Amino acid sequence: MSDFDVVIRNGSLVDGTGSESVTGDIAILDGKIAQIGIVAGTGREEIDASNLAVAPGFIDIHTHFDPQLCWDSYATPSIEHGITTVVTGNCSLSLAPIRDRAAADKIVSMFGVIEDIKQRTFDEAVPFTWNSFPEYLDHIRPKLGINVGALIGHSAIRLFVMGAASQERAATPEEIEAMCVLVEESMAAGALGISSSYVDMDENGKPVPSQYADIHEKVALAKAMAKSGRGIWQIVPFFPDLNRELDNIRELGDISLAAGIPCSLQPVLSSPTSPHAEEIIAALEEQKARGAKVYGQVMPRCFDLNMRLSETSMLLFSLPQWKAIMDLPASERLAKFSDPAAREPLVSEMKNAAGMSGALPFLTVGDVHSKANEAYKGKYLAEIAKSEGKEIGDVILDIAIADKLETEFQLKNVINADKAAVAELINHPLCHFGASDAGAHITQFCGTGDTTHLLEHYVRETGHMTLERAVHRMTGEVAADWGLSDRGTLAVGKAADIVVFDPDTVTVGAEQFVDDFPGEARRYVRRASGYHSVFVNGELAYDTDGYTENLAGRIV
Repeated sequence: MSDFDVVIRNGSLVDGTGSESVTGDIAILDGKIAQIGIVAGTGREEIDASNLAVAPGFIDIHTHFDPQLCWDSYATPSIEHGITTVVTGNCSLSLAPIRDRAAADKIVSMFGVIEDIKQRTFDEAVPFTWNSFPEYLDHIRPKLGINVGALIGHSAIRLFVMGAASQERAATPEEIEAMCVLVEESMAAGALGISSSYVDMDENGKPVPSQYADIHEKVALAKAMAKSGRGIWQIVPFFPDLNRELDNIRELGDISLAAGIPCSLQPVLSSPTSPHAEEIIAALEEQKARGAKVYGQVMPRCFDLNMRLSETSMLLFSLPQWKAIMDLPASERLAKFSDPAAREPLVSEMKNAAGMSGALPFLTVGDVHSKANEAYKGKYLAEIAKSEGKEIGDVILDIAIADKLETEFQLKNVINADKAAVAELINHPLCHFGASDAGAHITQFCGTGDTTHLLEHYVRETGHMTLERAVHRMTGEVAADWGLSDRGTLAVGKAADIVVFDPDTVTVGAEQFVDDFPGEARRYVRRASGYHSVFVNGELAYDTDGYTENLAGRIV
């Protein structure tokens, strides 16, 4: 009879603390790490990890898998990249609490605009059989193949308590008290914290409910959260305006100090004008000097985007006339974009594009579908516009219409392109490894795969980080700061979330545009290679043969 469920032998143990790796064994019993070192007993399953790294499962702290978990137990392709825990409910949006079907429709509309997850996907695969946050957790809990840390969306809380007034005014003391009751109830049921937003706009171009909250409401909710003994406050700052973003960071410091909780903001990016994000880092350091706990989130990849007029694009959100057509059903867009009467207003509007829309001239032409467009592949839109004497809007419309709007326009190597600068941000003690946005913007990029990219590029190819440091940043560090005290390191008694991989071959693949989403929706995915096996709470979830049928994920 075996002594353990699994014994992983002769692996290079990278324990998630940042300590130097050592060769040894790990024994798993009843979902936990039972023994580390030289394991004399036998396992029901034995794994030879010679020449392989054995690490805690990676943690992705910024995802939007809330709807996807209703039909996809593993939040694919996360586990393929060594991820065993995902944090959902970011950016003020969660699928609960909801008061009624009208409120659910409002949440769906905001997800569609802000996170690029369409209504037809919700209609087909998200049942909304719950009202409270605990009921939502109970819905996903039995069928999880990955661990989930669920944040409560500030906008969802306000919408539940205040209805339409949530997007009109500050809350009354009575409404704040009702919100606090919801927060305490949700934290008791297993929520990880609260998320808010200073920047996001709804389907009508109106600020989301969280933007109408005053500091009294925010502090009250943070204190209600803190009664549970844990909790993090996550936000998206107003990043289009540096001064407003710095004000947001100062307010996070106020919230942290008032409630005694950590706060996190996403994203901190390296840009051509500020490669090292000096102003943001200085603001974080200022809050640390005050005694506040305020962290940024950094992604390792270039923040590349793909745009198709047949899908959704954040690059067009600030252009009302373009957005109005993009909001139409896909079947109606081609006729509208092709209408000669619409051409001049669209082209004129794009001439004055600013903010994220200002990046449109830097797009290149990717995949095309018509022979006439083959000559444009790989060329910048600005280059095409100059050579043909056209405006950028004309170029986009001409090329896209020839492809029935299926042309892939690509923004590459602009944001986070300075890899040395990004490495410094990843290594900064006030920046957490995160900001992936996995599960969101699925027709524009794939957020999942950052963990593999960190190991492949920053560790193996460039040596910007040691393997031990990289694993620590993806595991033990965020587990400690985000309140995941029962996992994140290889230690006896901790949850057996374990990834076995080959540091010499682990690789993230190129983005693939696939048709595997409910509601006839498509998405980008990035596959991985070099992972031998991934365990979630002691159960094998993924190996070289693919996914298993084990569903051992938990609400954490």
